[in-house]
Amino acid sequence: MVEEIEPPPELIQEWEKEDKEFREIRRNADWEFIKAQPPHIRAAKIAGMTVGEFNEHRYRARIPNIT
Repeated sequence: MVEEIEPPPELIQEWEKEDKEFREIRRNADWEFIKAQPPHIRAAKIAGMTVGEFNEHRYRARIPNIT
């Protein structure tokens, strides 16, 4: 049996902060552009894209570059 471990409060706060940032990124994305892409493009294109092509689509969808 695996013992449950409670994460430290600092780690929980960090996760909550990241979740908030990710929600904001999703809120600001251009969902109309994303939804306008055919499903096979949305799914398949990512697999065969170069980094530059991926970044172009990310930029057009208003998804920021997170480092």
